[in-house]
Amino acid sequence: MTDKPAKTYKIVRLESENVKRLKAVSISPDGNIVEITGRNKQGKTSLLDSVWWGLTGKSASKQPSPIRAGEEKATIKLDLGSLSITRRFIAQDDGTYTHTLIVESEEGARFQKPQNVLDQLVGELTMDPLEFTKMKPDVQFDALRRFVPGFDFDKNAADNDKDFKARTDVNRRAKEARAQAAGIVVADGTPNEPIDESALIEELQDAGTHNADIEKRRANRAALQLDIDRRADDVLRARDQIEELKRQIAAKEQGIAADEAWISEQRERLQKAGKLPAQIDQSEITAKIAAARRINEAVAEKNKYLDLLARAEALELESAALTKAMADRDAEKAKAIAGAKMPVDGIGFGDGIITLNGQPFDQASQAEQIDASMAIAMAANSRLRVVLIRDAALLDDDSWQAVVALAEKYDCQVWLETVNSDRAGAIVIEDGSILQEKTLEAAE
Repeated sequence: MTDKPAKTYKIVRLESENVKRLKAVSISPDGNIVEITGRNKQGKTSLLDSVWWGLTGKSASKQPSPIRAGEEKATIKLDLGSLSITRRFIAQDDGTYTHTLIVESEEGARFQKPQNVLDQLVGELTMDPLEFTKMKPDVQFDALRRFVPGFDFDKNAADNDKDFKARTDVNRRAKEARAQAAGIVVADGTPNEPIDESALIEELQDAGTHNADIEKRRANRAALQLDIDRRADDVLRARDQIEELKRQIAAKEQGIAADEAWISEQRERLQKAGKLPAQIDQSEITAKIAAARRINEAVAEKNKYLDLLARAEALELESAALTKAMADRDAEKAKAIAGAKMPVDGIGFGDGIITLNGQPFDQASQAEQIDASMAIAMAANSRLRVVLIRDAALLDDDSWQAVVALAEKYDCQVWLETVNSDRAGAIVIEDGSILQEKTLEAAE
């Protein structure tokens, strides 16, 4: 069993009294094109506002009150066939106004929540496709997001923005690491491991200790030689004094014997001491240490260079991961959009904008924009087959014919506001009333 198609509505009759510039008008549209024309400030806009206000209750102009100046109340009646709408605006003493709304079925039953009934018909988007084409890209984007249910555009954009900033920082740090690495010159042949300087320093210290011991022994021998020479001089002086010091001969002889024995012992010791060993050349060890330090400095620079390259490679891998995450989100968004039932073939979502056939919507031709906007308006108002075009005076002949064709294509009733049109069937408004209603002549 198939579902019964939803009932659609068009305006069968509009009555508007004392709305803005209007006095009293009554229109029963014939066909899908309803052209409202005349000079400026005669009430054309007020008539289209009557349709909009009657359905939504929302003000479509900057005027503080929908009631004609000097009047106490205004009334809008819309006959949609199986639904009738009556909205009244009543002026208050403080300059504000109140309004009432009655929505009845064709059997005369009144709905308890009439505005809810109308909101379900009107939908969420504006009924004016030309107004949609003039919206800012971000407003158009927000308006069409409702056609992709279950996809969080805000979170997708926020996550991509977060990763884009993170990737920018990671790329900056990777670039800095590579720039620092490029500034380091590593000499050819530099080993990967540093030389152990401590062993060479210990060798240098041992050589210094050895040489210091030799110097000490050399000094001791020189001192000993000086002592020997001094004591020999003492012996000579003692012999010269023997004659004068006969009283001391015995004592001196003992001293001389002791000194001679000591001198003999020390001379024998010197004879047995042998030659001193050769000194170690410390300059060679010092040169080795200097060379080791140069090599170790080069090794340190090489390790710094390798560390920076490794850091840059890790950051580049992190950047690639962020890029992939962003691409995956874009793919997820594209998949959600591809699976969504869009009102127009070729409509898509860019970065905060909508696209048409892969290009920004505002770069499409006026005819393409109007065609797409009409389809969007009809998708948003699928049950109420009514479209309002307030700036229809801006349409050239080709665009006008395109609107006529689209009205037929989408089976919708298009109300257009023009200036002094001479088209057959145009409804002329002058001083708030219908001046002339031309009969649309069928082309033979």
